[in-house]
Amino acid sequence: MSVPFLRPGQTDAAVPRMKKALIRELKALGNGAIAQEINVESTRYGPTAERGIRTLQKAKRLKVDGNVGKDTWGALGVHEPVVEKTPKRGMASATADFSTKDGTIAAIKSECASKGLRLKAQIAYVLATVDHETAHTFKPVKEAYWLNDPDAYLKKHHPDYYPYYGRGYVQLTWESNYRKYGQLVKRDLVGNPDLALDPRVALFVLVHGFKTGAFTGHKLADHVNADNTDFLNARRCINGVDKQNEIAGIARKYLAQL
Repeated sequence: MSVPFLRPGQTDAAVPRMKKALIRELKALGNGAIAQEINVESTRYGPTAERGIRTLQKAKRLKVDGNVGKDTWGALGVHEPVVEKTPKRGMASATADFSTKDGTIAAIKSECASKGLRLKAQIAYVLATVDHETAHTFKPVKEAYWLNDPDAYLKKHHPDYYPYYGRGYVQLTWESNYRKYGQLVKRDLVGNPDLALDPRVALFVLVHGFKTGAFTGHKLADHVNADNTDFLNARRCINGVDKQNEIAGIARKYLAQL
């Protein structure tokens, strides 16, 4: 037999088993209050169970990340092989409607949920980022989109990365990144960089980058998770601290609406 590698927000048949073991261990640690709040019947690994797992990890001196891998399963008294399922890599459903702002927002919410960014604060920050990066249009844009001829300008002033300049809901830049994401979405982004402006491609890049830390090494979950909502440093997932206060304010507005 084996057990799966579980991440916060994930739904899996093994989650109730994990929760039952977690409740037992929390009570043994004297944390019965958290244990009482955990819904054993649900197959979703939600915020309350994550809080319990983080409490257990801290008590057992394990890496406190909320993930239930080999060591955490062991701390739960389960010593079976751990199997990590390959994350979905496909683009958004063909039924997603990008023709309107509301349709695009709905598609972003759905993509976030499907890729494991399920906390309202996480979704709010992704929406705020797109809001800012696209000048509130929620349409994929080119770098320097406000100029009459961005391509000519970038060819002259940024030959180091031309023609792989910023495109999308966030600015996908450099040939290596176009190559990587082209392989993931099975589109020739190197041969035709403007394919990064396809809303479905742009959406995949946006959420995948936030989820995996592909842009800067910072994952959204590093700054926005069940224990902490740091909208300021979440900007490090995309572009250092540039406009971090402005985007944090936008994120708070979206969070209030979710």
